[in-house]
Amino acid sequence: MTRQGIAAIVLTKNEEGDLPACLDSIEGLADAIFVIDSGSTDRTTEIAVSRGAKVLTHPFFNYASQFNWALENISGREEWILRIDADERVSPELADSIRRKLSTVDAEVTGILVPRLTFFLGRKIRHGETYPVWLLRFFRRGVGRCEETWMDEHIVLDKGTTVKVRGDLLHEIPKSLSEWVRKHDWYADRECKDILGVSGSPSDLTGQPGVRRALKQGIYLRFPMFARAFLYWFYRYFLKFGFLDGKEGLIYHFLQGFWYRFLVDAKLYELKQAASVPSSTAGIQSRQLPE
Repeated sequence: MTRQGIAAIVLTKNEEGDLPACLDSIEGLADAIFVIDSGSTDRTTEIAVSRGAKVLTHPFFNYASQFNWALENISGREEWILRIDADERVSPELADSIRRKLSTVDAEVTGILVPRLTFFLGRKIRHGETYPVWLLRFFRRGVGRCEETWMDEHIVLDKGTTVKVRGDLLHEIPKSLSEWVRKHDWYADRECKDILGVSGSPSDLTGQPGVRRALKQGIYLRFPMFARAFLYWFYRYFLKFGFLDGKEGLIYHFLQGFWYRFLVDAKLYELKQAASVPSSTAGIQSRQLPE
């Protein structure tokens, strides 16, 4: 079977710092690149056009709706879709693996799982159950969509099977710790929406993402609020050897495994406290989660 075309979709807003390396990494792999921009005020769209990408603009509501809008509005006849973020790069080994796989893959295979490797403050983070994280990032056009959740959105397939390939999808974070903290404050609001059921029931997933979600919903959220953040960090850092990732790992596992999870619980507590106060007593309305 001959290799079939790939259309890459990148969602952006003010990504002039990360976008060039992302586009460089898929040069020669993607036959068409679509940058879906939601109002950048920097050189993001200029960079995209200069690299041969097609730029579409659309207001941002959440990641899932933006990506699904892209699936419905991009042009071309490429058989395969690549979902990639601006701060991710396709390693040369992964690009080679994808090319070889697409030249031999059977028709019943509709998705390809790739392993993601995180770089934090310039160091590879390999412990604490952070590597490999297998993600469905290549799928046949018309078969996959992004599930409608506010956080940890995954691609779900309507039919077919998936295969794994070698090589890493490199995730380079952060641009700065200050920006990382601001972004995760926004993430915490979105995760609260999922926990409180604002976005409805998430889609069923198979493979590693499904296992992780089942553990989160079936076990983690059943532990006492606040205590579960500490227990999760202890599990990741000590029992799953996160301490082997050095000083950078200490920062990453503490911030992402404890601080962020504690912040989600704090925001949930704040929302529940606000909801328990009768509006007639002080004329104060319950706090609404930002979009």
